Amino acid sequence: MSESLHPVDMALIGAYAVFLVYVGIRLFGEARQETVEYLVMGRRLALPSFVATLVTTWYGGVLGVGEYSYRYGLSNWLVFGVPYYVGAALFALFFARRARESRLYTVPDQMARAYGRPAGILSAAVLQFLSSPAPYVLMLGILIQMIFHLPLWACVLAGVFFSTCYSLRGGMRSVVQADNVQFVLMFLGFMIALPVLAWRFGGWAFLRSHLPPEHFVWHGGNAPQYIFVWYFIALQTLVEPTFYQRAYAAATPEVARRGVLISIGFWALFDFLTTFTGMYARALMPHLANPTESYPALALQFLPAGLRGLFYLGLLATVMSTVDGYTFIGGVNFGRDLVWRWRGEASESRVNTYTQWGFLITAAVSVALALFFRSAVDLWHDVGSVGVAALLLPLASSYTERWRMRPRAAFAAILLGGGASLGWLLWARTPGAGGHYPLGLEPIYAGLAASALAWALGGGPMRPEVDRT
Repeated sequence: MSESLHPVDMALIGAYAVFLVYVGIRLFGEARQETVEYLVMGRRLALPSFVATLVTTWYGGVLGVGEYSYRYGLSNWLVFGVPYYVGAALFALFFARRARESRLYTVPDQMARAYGRPAGILSAAVLQFLSSPAPYVLMLGILIQMIFHLPLWACVLAGVFFSTCYSLRGGMRSVVQADNVQFVLMFLGFMIALPVLAWRFGGWAFLRSHLPPEHFVWHGGNAPQYIFVWYFIALQTLVEPTFYQRAYAAATPEVARRGVLISIGFWALFDFLTTFTGMYARALMPHLANPTESYPALALQFLPAGLRGLFYLGLLATVMSTVDGYTFIGGVNFGRDLVWRWRGEASESRVNTYTQWGFLITAAVSVALALFFRSAVDLWHDVGSVGVAALLLPLASSYTERWRMRPRAAFAAILLGGGASLGWLLWARTPGAGGHYPLGLEPIYAGLAASALAWALGGGPMRPEVDRT
């Protein structure tokens, strides 16, 4: 579809690519700095950059949002919006300050401090999959394919390269500097596109007359249990390494708390823009073969040259900011929490090197997963179901002596919670199951029940006096 893009559009995209390479060159030597500088910016992340990097990194699933709003309309806000606002608010109120005051680097650091080295390593293994950028790598590949009309595998590889070339050596500082620009671009693209579409075709009355009635009801035609399960999956926020890494890097505990609360407002605004833009895509292109392509197709057919390029930049910036953030998190998790912790090294002198190797491994695995799964929404559902079931109870209870699990119970809760949820998912994919879960129960419920059972059978929470001894 490159023939549909005006040279002005291509120039804007080219300038963006040059900017990303420039960031990488400018901060090329950061990997030689101390671990605290490379991993968490020396804990000097100020409030504006905190908001920009958290908003952009956490909201990478823009094409998945387009797919869902195209299919189900306003229900998108209740599925991919409100549950995550609640989760983010809970993190801000109960965990942000504590995370910053702990002066740790990662979630497995907290698990190891509370429950010992085995729990730290096991939680790192779970997070290696939970923080996979695979869904966003898939979206990025689809987006680039629509611009250049190349094979998907080639577009996925190109997208990963340009999303990560600056953060491998530059560390978190390069991620934040890129996110500051990507924050502006992601909002600019949709704030231009939505008013143009409303002006050309009409507003609420146009949408009401061109969309199915289900697009204007809370469930969008889906079963209530399917909607409700996303409110549990959204509790992923409480174990999400993106939030913890930004909190660990914040200049002060108050920056961490306020930054998350301010970010919720920006996510709500962006959900408004993306939901209604997706509904315009359905109204104008009711027979689109692949709804994942709704936003790019809408731009190609209904936006003029120049504005089309800005909208594409908004899409690219939204997705790429998440690919770079999650690939870096995956590298940190692999390098520090798996390799370094497993080897039991007293010195952190090799952590940065291990992290870079983990960075490359995370990128490679995400490419493979992106080419295997073809639905970003399915990836979110499955990965979130396993990760939340494994980590929610042990991590949430690790910050207080009153509710902290015993070490063996915590290890069992991680193993059984994630294992039960994974087993539920695999069962539904067996030939005889026909895609149905055992007992008709969503995997995350089975996993959380198994995690709670491990906690109870392990003797419940530790008493403060036992913990001190």
